[in-house]
Parts: sequence; C-alpha cells; structure tokens
Amino acid sequence: MATKQFKAESKKLLDLMVNSIYTNKDIFLRELISNSSDAIDKLYYMSLTDSKMSVDRDDLSIDISIDKDKKTLTISDNGCGMTKEELETNLGTIAKSGSLAFKEANEHKKDIDIIGQFGVGFYSAFMVSSKVEVVSKAYNSDEAYKWVSTGVEGYEITKSKRDSYGTTITLTIKEDDDNEKYSEYLEDYKIQGLIKKYSDYITYPIKMEVTHNHLKEGSDSEYESVKEIETINTMIPLWKKNKSEIKEEDYNNFYTEKFFDYDKPADIIHTNVEGKCSYNALLFIPSHTPYDFYTKEYEKGLNLYSNGVLIMDKCSDLLPDYYSFVKGLVDSQDISLNISREILQQDAQLRVIAKSIEGKIKKELENLLKNDREKYVSIFETFGRQLKFGVYDNFGMHKDELKDLLMFYSSTEKKLVTLSEYVSRMKENQDSIYYASGESVDKIDMLPQVEQVKDKGYEILYLTDYVDEFVMQVLTTYNDKKLTNVSDSKLDLSSEEEKEQINKVNEKYKEMLSLMKESLNNKVEAIRFTNKLKNHPVCLISEGDISIEMQKVINAMPNDQTVQAKLIMEVNEDHPIANKLKRLYNSDKDKLKDYTKVLYAQAKLIEGLPLDNPTEISNLVCNMLSE
Repeated sequence: MATKQFKAESKKLLDLMVNSIYTNKDIFLRELISNSSDAIDKLYYMSLTDSKMSVDRDDLSIDISIDKDKKTLTISDNGCGMTKEELETNLGTIAKSGSLAFKEANEHKKDIDIIGQFGVGFYSAFMVSSKVEVVSKAYNSDEAYKWVSTGVEGYEITKSKRDSYGTTITLTIKEDDDNEKYSEYLEDYKIQGLIKKYSDYITYPIKMEVTHNHLKEGSDSEYESVKEIETINTMIPLWKKNKSEIKEEDYNNFYTEKFFDYDKPADIIHTNVEGKCSYNALLFIPSHTPYDFYTKEYEKGLNLYSNGVLIMDKCSDLLPDYYSFVKGLVDSQDISLNISREILQQDAQLRVIAKSIEGKIKKELENLLKNDREKYVSIFETFGRQLKFGVYDNFGMHKDELKDLLMFYSSTEKKLVTLSEYVSRMKENQDSIYYASGESVDKIDMLPQVEQVKDKGYEILYLTDYVDEFVMQVLTTYNDKKLTNVSDSKLDLSSEEEKEQINKVNEKYKEMLSLMKESLNNKVEAIRFTNKLKNHPVCLISEGDISIEMQKVINAMPNDQTVQAKLIMEVNEDHPIANKLKRLYNSDKDKLKDYTKVLYAQAKLIEGLPLDNPTEISNLVCNMLSE
C-alpha cells in the first residue's frame, strides 16, 4: 500500500511538536500511557451503558515490554481499540482527538474522566522513535489494522492481526547521537522511573516484566535472574482516599518518598474542594528549611496533576513567595491544557486554585497558632523569615494577610508573641507598640534605649532578624497602634516637667555641645544631654527613615549601596561623665574633644557599629588611663 502523506499543516505541526513544543522527551511515555488509559475508560464506560457488552474491570490493564535486541519499546492495552477509519482519522490528522470527540458526545454525563483531549500527545513518540507502529482492533470487530510512520514522511495503514481488541504501540527507539542517549529508554529502571513519576496514579494497572536476582535454591552465594510480571503503578492516589482511611504513617511515608526528606513533615494539609474549580490537594510544611532554601537554586511550587497524571513539577504559580516553603501537590480535572499536557494556560482556573490554596495554608497556620501553639512556634522559627519577606515584598501588598501570623520576642513574656497579644496587654492610654532591634535578645536587652522604656513599665518587642525593621516600616501601625522604635529620636516618655528641665540644661550648654559635635567632624546630627537614661552614660539614637540597625543591614549587603543613619548622641545628664564634660569645657577644651571621641566610640560599640579609627581611640583611652 502506498504511503499516505500528512496534510501540509500537519507536517509542520509534527515537526514543531518534536522539536519545540515538548521540551522534555521523557513525557512521551506519559502521553502514550494516558492514551491507553483513555481507550480503556471508553471501553469500560460503553460496557456500563450496553448490557450486551461483557467487560470485567479487573481484566483491564496496560502492558509495557522492552526488546533490547530489536530496540523496541511496546505499550499495549485492552481498551476499545480503533477501526481502520479511526486510525485514519485519529492518527492521520494531527490534533484530531478521538478522546475529545468521545467526551464531547457524552458531555452531559458527569462521570466521564478522559485524560487526553487534544490529539497531539501521541506524536511525542517521534521525539525518541525512528518508527512508530500501531496495531489496533476495535471491540466487536473481526479486523485488525496496522498504522506505521517514520515521521513527517507520512504513514501507511494495512491489515494486520491481533488476538483480541485493544491497541499495541511499538516504538523503534532512535540510535544514540552526540546530544542524546536514546538507548536509556530501553532500560527497565528508566521506564519504571517514568511510570512512577508521571503515571503512578493511572487507575488501571501498568504491568511490566521486571528482572530480580534471587539466591539459587540450595546456595548461599550464587544468584539467578528471575523475570516476573509486576504492576508498577500505585493506581489509587493517597490524596483521593478518605482521610479516615489514611494513617499518619501513610502521609509521612508518602512525603519522604515523593519529596526526598528523611524527616517527617511538621504539618499536613489534606483538602478536597468542589465548586467553580474542583481539586484535591495534599500539602506539607517541612520540619526544617531545605539546604538551598535561601539560594537562587531553590524552586518553589506544587506538583500539578490532572486526573492523577503529573503535568508539571513545581508549578510556581500555585504558591505565593511567602509560602514557598510548602511542598505538595494539586490534582484537578478542571485546569485548562493547551497543545499538550506540558503547556499550561495561565487562566482563571489556575488563579482560582492558587487563591484557594493560599487561603487553606493561612487558615491552617491560624488554627495551629490558636490550638497548637508549640507546633506553630516551631514552624515560625523555621520559616517565619519567609512570612516577613511576604509582608515587606511588593511594597507591603500582602501585609494585611500576613501580619497576624508574625511573632517577635517579648521583653515581658520572655517568648515569641504576636502583635495581637502585645496589643491585648497594652497599658491604658498607650498609643505605641515599642520595639528594639539588634543581633540577639541579650544584646538588645542591654541597650540604653531599651532601659528607659522598660523603666516606664512598657513591653518591648525584640527584633533579631535583619528583615524585621523593614517589616515594621511597611506595617507602620497595627490595630491603630503606631509601631515605634525605642531608638527613634522622636520617642520621649518624659513628663512635661522633665522635658522642660532637660531643655534648659541643653540651652545652657549649647556652645559646649556644639564644640563636641565639631570635634566629631559632624558625624552626628547633634549632641545633647538627656534624662531618659538611667545607668548608661551615653547612647546613639537616629532620626529619619534609616535606623541604626537598617544601616547595618543595608551596608552589609553584597553590593555597592551604602546608607548612613542620621545619628544623635545623647549623654546622660545624671551620670558623673556629664559633670566631667562640663569641667573640661571650662578647663581643657582639647581634652573635652578627646573625651567626646571616646564617648562616641563607646556609643558605636554599644550599637554594634564599627569604629572609624580604632587605633586613635585605643591611644586616647590609654592616655586617659595613664593620667
């Protein structure tokens, strides 16, 4: 029989598919298995609606075999099969889908589950095959037909033989070349791996001959190879089982196997949503950060399935960045696929699922915070920084969704607390939530600025993460309470009488303070006396948008950007050092300048800032000690 030519547009599409549309050659097996599953589905459905048909579901299967000598990979099913006309229509015209036609003809029946709908996936076989042979026999037909093609050159259809109804696809695998090792598709381990990855949840058994090495009978050391037919796929997805049937151990084993984490997850979210866009989801919050979590190599996303067939590894559109630590999968029959199962349309359906998933994660975290605080604290200590990034990112677009999930160390509770819990304990007429930043809780607790606020009986949140202050600046308020840095120059908890008294002192010594500022080459905006400090002699505070801690964070980043906080040095008016400075102003102004430099260095060290000239300060201190 003469070779039939594909239509001109079909030739172009076939060439495009093999070379462009499918970027991952491995998926050819997924496509062919899915087509076989469709054929079995159609046969089984017809048997339910036709009393004359006798089909036992337990007998339905997909069989895969490898012949290394002939370099062939065969996929066979006992589904509905195809007539000569259907072979011509479905395989002779690219993008003509028998599955789609069947579904459209029965679209009023909701229980039809057809995977392949676009009539394109079959041709992915040509990515790895030099020849594709299809032998098919339709149910209740006496004739079998063979369709053979080597690609864009065209195809032939001839009579053939097949013992029973169904379809057998035989791929002649291409020869290896410098770029591709096609022969790996003739290895058992490779094919089994592809089945487990992409088609593990096809609802019919995928059977394959597997070779095992067993000890020879009566021997302690000699092995013999034994070939056995095994079902490779799991068939029933864990996420489609009733929760009452699943043990915690089942979830943990699934998580370990699929996501390569040997520690069990901190939390599990198993949900089934029906509505505008139906889906099943199985989500896991790890108990620790992945080793590459804060690197460019880390890929966020959930595995996306359509009717149990893996469509995409780590679909990033299903998770916002602030929940990027969540692992898991989504399975939906409602997502729209275009051209092939490899190309996903970014449409409303996907956005609906993503928004729903985000809501499920937030609700779960809120429930843990309320009902299992120990678990939530553990999760927050592990992934809280990512939630903070979410508040700060995109100019605070998502701050309202995340602010109640944040936790900070409390100076009074001595543990992590939420902003809501802080507000619930606020003093009457207190209008600010006070916070302080530093490298550690212990170092923050020793800051002079913290002392004055604690002395007034106010709770302080200790911020030890480098992103914390940026978060506070984005939030600005919480429940109408202003977020206030204890190192802000505007903060003054003194009484009106105390303010008036210290203003008089600063006015009286204005010229002295000006001289001290000049001695520092104007590295501070001002030097002044304060009555806010209790035991500490000196401190640095900032004014404006850049705080001292933010200056340290930004300047430590690996780029050329540097910033400088506007600093004010405050000297404790009640400390003996204040009287020393006043005496020096009258007796030895040069010595006053030296003392000012040492005080400024001391204040910088307290804040964790580097000294401009450590040698100079060391010499000054030694001179003072030797006097």
